[in-house]
Amino acid sequence: MVARVKTVAFSGVDVLDIDVQVQIANGLPSFSVVGLPDKAVSEARERVRAALHGMGLSLPPKRITINLAPADLAKEGSHFDLPIAVGLLAAMDVIPPEDIADFVALGELALDGRISPVAGVLPAAVHASAQGLGLICPAAQGGEAAWAGDLNILAAESLLDLINHFKGTQVLRLPEANPATCKPSYADMNDIKGQETAKRAVEIAAAGGHNLLLIGPPGAGKSMLAQRLPGLLPPLASDEILDVSMIHSLAGTLPEGGLIAHRPYRDPHHSASVPALVGGGAKAKPGEISLAHLGVLFLDELPEFQRSALESLRQPLETGSTTVARVNAHVSYPARFQLVAAMNPCRCGYLDDPSQACSRAPRCARDYQSKISGPLYDRIDLHVEVAAVSPMDLTLPPPSEASEQIAERVAKVRAIQRDRYAGVESPTPVRTNADADGKLLESVATPDDAGRAILSDALDKFKLSARGYHRILRVARTCADMDGSETVGQVHVAEAISFRRNMPGSM
Repeated sequence: MVARVKTVAFSGVDVLDIDVQVQIANGLPSFSVVGLPDKAVSEARERVRAALHGMGLSLPPKRITINLAPADLAKEGSHFDLPIAVGLLAAMDVIPPEDIADFVALGELALDGRISPVAGVLPAAVHASAQGLGLICPAAQGGEAAWAGDLNILAAESLLDLINHFKGTQVLRLPEANPATCKPSYADMNDIKGQETAKRAVEIAAAGGHNLLLIGPPGAGKSMLAQRLPGLLPPLASDEILDVSMIHSLAGTLPEGGLIAHRPYRDPHHSASVPALVGGGAKAKPGEISLAHLGVLFLDELPEFQRSALESLRQPLETGSTTVARVNAHVSYPARFQLVAAMNPCRCGYLDDPSQACSRAPRCARDYQSKISGPLYDRIDLHVEVAAVSPMDLTLPPPSEASEQIAERVAKVRAIQRDRYAGVESPTPVRTNADADGKLLESVATPDDAGRAILSDALDKFKLSARGYHRILRVARTCADMDGSETVGQVHVAEAISFRRNMPGSM
């Protein structure tokens, strides 16, 4: 007899069907798992054996074979424990095989039979719902699975509870969707004294979803500005909540089975490797740029990151996705993030301070800034010089305008962009001005005559690339939206140009 149980494997955000086939046949006692299992899947034999023994059940002294089909697809992760155990119970006639035919199962087994949380329950639930199937999952993640819609969910604390449910001696209650996690508390913009130009740039970046680079000496407030930007962004829409939460579910970072309703904010250390940033590793997990999807990725001390790590950001910044290449597969994750970076003007940080000027200037500045390649630099919309705060600014009272007031203005500008791009057909969703491509910009951000004249002069003076030209148009369109203007005027183009600098190393 062969018992079958449905489960899933993950390839990036794609969910793949796996058929767990369990056969108990006559022969010398053995227990083997085939179908390209990794170490964690192979070790499921001992966890399943111990879990059954803890309930007073013993495996029959026969030849037990577990086949994970399709056999040519690598199987990774501990979530195969539960479907293997359920298949064995069906093959042993402990539970009726027909009762598990309409369920997808995943979960890790403890040695005492408890079912432990695993990564990927939310995308597995969405996949099961699309196929009209139910889901068997850990009790701790039942609320997470309930967000997938109307499907039959069996969220069990232990394998014994699951057996009793199928035997009719216990009823597992349908879990309720856990509330989305509350918005984190961000520091307020009124903590920052002075830096009016930098504050304006941060507001523009929040309003249009633009990438932002802050350059200034130590202690000027670059990190403070970056840390306050997420507090200015509008909350995620319902479809965006699901997109972000599915990525965090695959990474195993979804908190307490709830969903993530706030925009992610990630700030990896500058020692982060390429796989840590863009994804990869032994199991091709999502990296920081995917965990920051539809949110903010803050890279402090930008030149201190590995050159290869920074260059790996170039394609995701353009396409909004990242692909991890393997010999037998390519794994893709969404990565539509807003890059905010901060750096010193030179290694010592005091290039423009006469009292503390570096003795190696200007070579020190050229060497330090040239660690950022021109193509990466060209992908950043706003380049902001953050000067040291003067003693006079420090003695002033706190600014009266708080993050809440700025966030209200940002929300109005985002609403304008949402209405503008609502009917646009594009391979990737266009949510903000920063997402608009060149063709779309020509129709929505064409400057007036005065604006075209000043833009033409800037193209010639700064030797801007086509990408740089389009990024100026995007920022100018956002500036016009902030003024409530349908037309991109000279003042909007001029402000956008003011936030562009020459390539690093040219000073």
